[in-house]
Amino acid sequence: MDLGIRGRRALVCAGSKGLGRGSAEALAAAGVNLVLNARGAGALAETAAAIRAAHGVEVTEAAADITTEAGRAAVLGVAGAVDILVTNAGGPPPGLWRDWARDDFLRALDANMLTPIALMTALLPGMTDRGWGRVVNITSQSVKAPIAELGLSNAARSGLTGYVAGTARQVAPFGVTINNLLPGIHATDRADALDRGAARVQGVSLEAVRAARAATIPARRYGTAAEFGAMCAFLCSIHAGFIVGQNILLDGGAINATF
Repeated sequence: MDLGIRGRRALVCAGSKGLGRGSAEALAAAGVNLVLNARGAGALAETAAAIRAAHGVEVTEAAADITTEAGRAAVLGVAGAVDILVTNAGGPPPGLWRDWARDDFLRALDANMLTPIALMTALLPGMTDRGWGRVVNITSQSVKAPIAELGLSNAARSGLTGYVAGTARQVAPFGVTINNLLPGIHATDRADALDRGAARVQGVSLEAVRAARAATIPARRYGTAAEFGAMCAFLCSIHAGFIVGQNILLDGGAINATF
């Protein structure tokens, strides 16, 4: 399928690894030029070079911590006018409710709620003026079914979901869509870190933890960054203009719900 976005320009955050990279790769395969952001300059340069070689698109590197005000300013200065925004940032650490203080919540809100809101605030005016734009926020399945040990993430990402629900309907008349992608367990560094932590706590092998988690998924496996990226690219396509303010699960059926 021709996604109809060849020659468009996208800013993809946290795009050097995992789901961000999967999204960047899929957009590049559709002919989209990229502004690729990540904190680590080395990994970012390697990913950018690989995408250029594979897809022949322009890839501008923007190494910065997107969750800080200075980092956002630097990235937005490099990005300029973009047609597509993919927001993404690592989730806060797991824990127990009694362990979290105000500062922990503020850090989670800054990274997983206020950062994507700030990026949308900066870039939506240009999209609405030009009459076309796509925003995809990479959030989490936890906004549909909370994960107890990820309470910081549950709170911050649910706040973003509420913001998008209203804002998406305000910009839709201008040809701009905003949607959220809610990943379940995917084979990424984040999943590896959570699995290693669970293995330590339970005193079992990493393989045993992964097998147990996979058994809770009807698809009986972890998702891949490539299939996640394909859905992201579709939401950014000309075919997705009637999809507005939605929260789309990619979890292999893990959440047992009708809606």
